[in-house]
Amino acid sequence: MDGTEVAVRSVETVGTDTIALTLETPAGFDAHPGQFVQLAATIDGEEVTRHYTLSSPDADETFETTVEVDPEGSLSPYLADLEPDDAVEVAGPFGDAYYESEESVVVLAGGPGVGPAVGIGERANEDGATVTVVYEDDEPAHEDRLTALADAGATVAITDDVSSEDVLEVLADAQGQTFIYGFADFLDRATAALDAANIDAEDAKTENFGPAPDS
Repeated sequence: MDGTEVAVRSVETVGTDTIALTLETPAGFDAHPGQFVQLAATIDGEEVTRHYTLSSPDADETFETTVEVDPEGSLSPYLADLEPDDAVEVAGPFGDAYYESEESVVVLAGGPGVGPAVGIGERANEDGATVTVVYEDDEPAHEDRLTALADAGATVAITDDVSSEDVLEVLADAQGQTFIYGFADFLDRATAALDAANIDAEDAKTENFGPAPDS
């Protein structure tokens, strides 16, 4: 898959073993919060590619992806060591589970799903939409941005159990287009939580990140 080489603008630690990688937006790149890109780099003579979802509210001049760094991973440690003005190859955007100016959004995110959650939340908040974010992680990332969303009027619930009674109460009061982002096991738990809150999970826009790394 052909990509475009772009410059790195910044690499920021945003949580435990988690970075926000900001890249220069290539020409003609029309991406929406919730879509994903393919990043590629040549490491030890071999091209390595991985997919990462946008975590910025727009992609006008730059765009951001949030990367969980696995010390044993093929690409993520390389990305974490990049510096401004280094280059990486990007292809895309891809994916249909993205924000389309809905008047109200409910985003359920597990682990690295926090990236699209904050991107969609910030963009929807800028547009004047009602925003609800439920984020399951025992070591949360992007806490500053989640706090800012809450301060701006969004409903933000950070939990270690998406099926907890507290979360179900939040979901029962939420309305709007539902989004789910995370590994396959989280999607199963999030779907069950929506069902328990009497929300039709079939209408959700979902992005399955595949099996969790330790599964």
